[in-house]
Amino acid sequence: MIAVTFALPVESSDLVFLLQSKQQTRAGESNIIRGEIGTRSVTIIHTGVGQRTCEARMQNFLGREHPRFLISSGFAGGLNTELDAGDLFLAENFSDPQLFQTAQRVLREERLHVGKLFTSSSIVDSATQRSEIAKTHGADAIDMETEMIARVCQERGVRLLSLRGISDTPREPFPVSPALLFDLERQKTPVAPLALHLLTRPGSVAGLLRFNRQINRARKKLTDALTHLIARESFA
Repeated sequence: MIAVTFALPVESSDLVFLLQSKQQTRAGESNIIRGEIGTRSVTIIHTGVGQRTCEARMQNFLGREHPRFLISSGFAGGLNTELDAGDLFLAENFSDPQLFQTAQRVLREERLHVGKLFTSSSIVDSATQRSEIAKTHGADAIDMETEMIARVCQERGVRLLSLRGISDTPREPFPVSPALLFDLERQKTPVAPLALHLLTRPGSVAGLLRFNRQINRARKKLTDALTHLIARESFA
């Protein structure tokens, strides 16, 4: 079985749609979705956003199951001008060397960027923050879960590949304050504050629509790459 993690269902929805023989179960706070892509068994787990929630869910999942390997997937933010929303990003620093080399070979015709991924404890938006992280950590992209996923995988002896879709960049930032997009404590979008913001600042609606197009591009590109990889018997 191949396990694939996403923070949220908004990231995994296209891949879930493509699964054959779908079954859904519950493990603690996580939805576990099982199915098949071609001849290969796939299990999708939603880790939640942020390291604390992610660690609890990953410990619970890998305490019960031992996948052949795990793909840490979902969205990531770009830290430099070389990345655009919708690009694929392969994190060399968190990936098993053999899985990394195979992914590079299989996805060589895609717009695939290879580099270092940094895992943050908070949502980062401003160009200044992105630039500081890039310089301090030598990173090219940022997420909020992969470091923790890698730590738990290492403890459990599970090989990891880190493959992400770029959802936002310094040129294509979040349309509103990160706090209006996602509440880390409650693990959901604060609908009422966001609605009030849009009502009082109608000009921000265009930015939200733009951002929705960005994440749609990132999700489609990521889903195509994941299905291409998983279907390859040599990817093992």
